Amino acid sequence: MSAYPSGTSLSGTPDEVTISFDGRQITTAAGQSVGSALVTNGITAWRDTRKQARPRGLFCGIGVCFDCLVAVDGEPNQRACLVEVREGMEIKGSCGPSVHPLAEPEGGRE
Repeated sequence: MSAYPSGTSLSGTPDEVTISFDGRQITTAAGQSVGSALVTNGITAWRDTRKQARPRGLFCGIGVCFDCLVAVDGEPNQRACLVEVREGMEIKGSCGPSVHPLAEPEGGRE
């Protein structure tokens, strides 16, 4: 919930940027991390583990755990929680199309 009424434009309000995730256009606030932009757009898992293909997304959110790795503009293994979104950025995850984020509880980290 915003502290300001809908449609209110304030000086210093973050601008929006458009990025793409696996070919899907996403509009988000400038200045956010890639991980934050994905989660706020309903994308909670974007890669899977090597063993058993379990979905992964943000875990620690501070660059420690490496669960949120994505490819940004063709550069692999970028931590989504540490990369700031930029206009036109192309982000790719590695989850297969059959992965349903957070559909089942995880049994622990791998």
